[in-house]
Amino acid sequence: MAAANTTGNGSTPVGLLVLMAVALAAALFARAVRPPPLTPCGAPGGPPVTAPRVRTRDGRFLAYAESGVSRDGARFKVVYSHGFSGSRMDSPRASQALLEELGLYMVAFDRAGYGESDPDPRRSLQSAALDVEDLADALGLGDKFHLICSSLGCHAAWASFKYIPHRLAGVAMMAPVINYRWSGLPKGLARQLYRRQPLGDQWSLRVAYYAPWLLHWWMSQPWLPTSTVVSGSGSFPNALDEKNRLMALSTGMFQKRAKAATQQGLQESFYRDMAVMFGRWPEFEPTDLGKEAPPFPVHLFQGDEDGVVPVQLQRHICSRLGWITYHELAEVGHFLSAVPGLGDRIISTLLPGPAGNCSTAAGGVCAS
Repeated sequence: MAAANTTGNGSTPVGLLVLMAVALAAALFARAVRPPPLTPCGAPGGPPVTAPRVRTRDGRFLAYAESGVSRDGARFKVVYSHGFSGSRMDSPRASQALLEELGLYMVAFDRAGYGESDPDPRRSLQSAALDVEDLADALGLGDKFHLICSSLGCHAAWASFKYIPHRLAGVAMMAPVINYRWSGLPKGLARQLYRRQPLGDQWSLRVAYYAPWLLHWWMSQPWLPTSTVVSGSGSFPNALDEKNRLMALSTGMFQKRAKAATQQGLQESFYRDMAVMFGRWPEFEPTDLGKEAPPFPVHLFQGDEDGVVPVQLQRHICSRLGWITYHELAEVGHFLSAVPGLGDRIISTLLPGPAGNCSTAAGGVCAS
């Protein structure tokens, strides 16, 4: 019987050696793909808590920053959802004069896992909308509030249309990121535009869609191309976007922002964001929201020189959803808050002036 466990010369069977090698390789791979432990803010060894925070319905904390007029005396109350690699310190960059004229209070927050907001390992489209609602309720913003979202942070707006439409007084989306695999997009055009991206961005989106559990390993390995958006290595077709990218890299601002956004770990900030936005949308897609207009205004601002979001696909989505007022901006790129004066235009378009007229602080710009 003992001879059955060995080869003719008494050595270990080849099959067993192969099995042992496979098991070892599997163990090493499992260790490689496992993200490092979290470093939650306020925990021993974690970053300090420096911002005011509110608690969500499931016990997590969201860090926030306020701007504009005081909350108690505000005529309009706005929640702002930042984009990829952003923070609670971001905003549309409207002038203080306009905010005061309109009586506007704005609160921006670190989305789950970013900055000083607790991670949410169960983060989803629905949780993005509920975080917006929980923040508004914790701060007493009333039954209805306005929502402004930027770039990848606009998935919170799509989710809010689906899950909390009764809480919204109006929404503005700034260059919302799209998922190339949404079934409501024209497949041929989406495939063509997808393949125009740098190879590393194509592969990163594939991993986010088909194997989101592999994102940490994929983005960390040095042999294959990864996301140029995460590394800041991809150039932009718009002159202002490219100028700001190069300046942010040369001054260290790009690295500083990324470090602040990911201080609790890349997995629960950048990579969880990618998995939610570019993964599967099983509950709904934007074009599933229907043709019936919601009982509040919705504006979408899109640059025609956007190097992140193809303008052709944005046009298609807005043509399918006739209740979105679409504003295409000539010779403008992706980072709309960096365009001088555009923050005032976005705010003035979304909100009526004190007497329902154009705001003088915004140069008389009305919604179009």
